[in-house]
Amino acid sequence: MPNEKPEVEVGSRALARRDFVRGMALAAAGLSAAASAGPAGAAQPAPGRVRHFINEILQARIFDLSPLWDETSPIASVNPPFSMFLNATHSSTRGTFGDGGQLSFTSEIQQWSGQHGAPSLDAIGHIGRDGKLFGGVDAAAATGDTRGIGRGGVGAHLDVANYPTRMLVNRGVMLDVARLVNGDMAPLPADFEITGQHLEAAAKAQRVEIERGDTVLIRTGWGQYFRSNPALYAGASSPGPSVDGARFLVRAGARVVGNDTLTFEKRPPIATPPATPALQVFPVHMLLIADNGINIIENYYLEELAEARAYEFLLVVPPLKIRGGTGSALRSFALVPKD
Repeated sequence: MPNEKPEVEVGSRALARRDFVRGMALAAAGLSAAASAGPAGAAQPAPGRVRHFINEILQARIFDLSPLWDETSPIASVNPPFSMFLNATHSSTRGTFGDGGQLSFTSEIQQWSGQHGAPSLDAIGHIGRDGKLFGGVDAAAATGDTRGIGRGGVGAHLDVANYPTRMLVNRGVMLDVARLVNGDMAPLPADFEITGQHLEAAAKAQRVEIERGDTVLIRTGWGQYFRSNPALYAGASSPGPSVDGARFLVRAGARVVGNDTLTFEKRPPIATPPATPALQVFPVHMLLIADNGINIIENYYLEELAEARAYEFLLVVPPLKIRGGTGSALRSFALVPKD
């Protein structure tokens, strides 16, 4: 770590951001409770409350956390490639309905792993350890029906469609380990292992506290390589949390974790003796997902958040509600109050 401490937010700005995030979360919870109170005439939001809520959101600064996705985007080698083609074009559809060629339309066919994209959320049923999914569910039985996780009746609650509604909008915290280590926006080296000590130090330097139930994002700086150097991004090595770093996230009470690399954990994702009792592949995935039921998000673009030093925010994570899905690509974004 550099001798010089990275700059942190001024206390009043950090407090304002925290108030905004908590206020929006409470307002959303209150409106949701009122909406579910019953039919017309039951408890309703106070006059003007909805308008105030909307105005607060519209005044927020939005950070798009999703890189552009196409057939050249980097994908882990264990996943199928992305492909898309137009099965209907504007030139081929004019006159389809006998209207003299006024209307034209287009549509496409996409083929890829819905669990991967930019960014992407891993469902809890995506990873098993020793033949078991989270909660002791039999992994083989959960995927015995190849239509999807739980389609045969076992483990259906572990598919992406069961991602908790309350987590669609949540308090997010970003730990900028790259800035902590380098003192600037430079990415971490490819062989850098992020430990619990790094994560704790980043939180302290940024004056941000992880609260139980948070979504915790880790910046390595590798998000800039997604488009500029996809071969490096998808290569054999990249920085990420070690098992020690993952244990810190579990202890801190993170409900969802994510970062700006292809596989979240340090790659190559292999732990060997004597560090572990036996060879482990994707040990961080097994610890977080299979052992603790913590979803992982990969391929976030965190550079603009880092430039703004926005370490606390309202995070929107909207996975597709696909029955049996092993995960989902996201169009995810963060909201912070404008300065």
